[in-house]
Amino acid sequence: MAEQTKELFSSKLGLILSVLGIAIGTGNIWRFPRIAAQNGGEDGAGAFLIAWLCFLFLWSIPLIIAEYGIGRNGRKGVIGSFSKLIGEKKGWMGGFIGFVATAIMFYYSVVAGWCLFYLYQSIGVGLPDTYEASLQVWDSFHANGLPVLFHGIIMLFGAFVVIKGISSIERVNKILIPSLLVVLVVSLAKALSLEGSGAGITYLFTPDWSTLKNPQIWLEALTQNAWDTGAAWGLILTYGAYMRKSDNITISAFQTGIGNNTISLLAAVIIFSTVFGTLGSTMSNAEVLDVMKTSGPASTGLTFIWMPQLFASMTGGGLFSVLFFLGLTFAAFSSLISMIELAVKVFVDNGMSRKKATLFISGAGFAFGIPSALNLTFFANQDFVWGVGLMVSGAFISYAVISFGAERFRTNLVNSDESKTKLGNWWTIIIRYIVPVEVITLLFWWMYLSATEYAPNSWYNPFDPFSVATVVGQWIIALGIVWWFNKRLIRNKLES
Repeated sequence: MAEQTKELFSSKLGLILSVLGIAIGTGNIWRFPRIAAQNGGEDGAGAFLIAWLCFLFLWSIPLIIAEYGIGRNGRKGVIGSFSKLIGEKKGWMGGFIGFVATAIMFYYSVVAGWCLFYLYQSIGVGLPDTYEASLQVWDSFHANGLPVLFHGIIMLFGAFVVIKGISSIERVNKILIPSLLVVLVVSLAKALSLEGSGAGITYLFTPDWSTLKNPQIWLEALTQNAWDTGAAWGLILTYGAYMRKSDNITISAFQTGIGNNTISLLAAVIIFSTVFGTLGSTMSNAEVLDVMKTSGPASTGLTFIWMPQLFASMTGGGLFSVLFFLGLTFAAFSSLISMIELAVKVFVDNGMSRKKATLFISGAGFAFGIPSALNLTFFANQDFVWGVGLMVSGAFISYAVISFGAERFRTNLVNSDESKTKLGNWWTIIIRYIVPVEVITLLFWWMYLSATEYAPNSWYNPFDPFSVATVVGQWIIALGIVWWFNKRLIRNKLES
């Protein structure tokens, strides 16, 4: 095994911007507005926002604190840090967390490639002004195999950043994240200037309390918050390995979670204002919402089919579209490099040079991402399987802390002598009791719904893309791989 990393973030700002680079991604801009619209009631989507905010404090921030603590204590990747905390024989749990994040990376880079293509399209070609023309652009993009090309380009850029180490990642995020914030603020100003934008904001923040009776709202709120913040992905754990001892974990976790969710709300205001402001003069609110709820192939409808034609129909829409897709590309890329770094760190921990590990992971990422680039059904299956898998990852992080001793973890690993702000007992209660209850309740409820409503006639078929069997089957394969890999690491260590 290699020695613990001696690389560290150069400053608190570098750490926070890099971790925000993890959290702020397409989940905020591509996914969040659509999920909010789909889970809104007749009166508004405010109730969903309340559930979503509940999970920020009952799921995301507690797990982010745990990830920071595990990473800084272990000074290794997900497997090495888990092994140090709860023993080498349980390092496979960290391996599963890393596997889930890496499996997401395979198709996430495809989405990043879509963003890059539409940035190019908005700069060099112009925007389609009808639904049919917009759909034609999307269909032509896929028919010509261009998703594979842009997927490869974005992976190449990611490898170039990661191969130079954490200092390179820090420098890139110091440019990307502030630039993204500027783009979003300018976009917000433009969106709010549209006549009728107020109707979209009103709908977004008006609660329809009856929707909270639907358990699906709570499942969607939890998974969206996990997507938003990067909690339980193992990415923050990986960056935590480069955290300075003087950096306060509790403050950093709250800055990460609240900062990220603020960006999500900002993105939602931009999208809702743009859609209502552009379509509100010709459509009723219900019709506008139908547009927002229509996901399109692999959830692409709102962002990649409707947004270009909305920009084409507004004054100054050409510049607005460039800003929007530039911000979306920046967000996707900053998250992608953290996913590459997670996998690279595992191999570097075990003696491989950073250069070789980066080339291997980026090459594998490109190869395993090709099926998602070529087939949207395969893409949707992977998003389904590993998105739900984040709940299992959260359970493993909670288990690791409980096994180590939640109170001991809080007092020894989080509340260090350098920490001016101390973590309270509330965190111990949440990580020990509430997170496990959330996982067990929502996971089993999701399986029940999948078997009875989503795929009642094929829930047992592992080849059905949205069945319980395909999820459990792929999880079992992943667990088998990481268990074997961890066992091999232990054997190699004993032999050496």
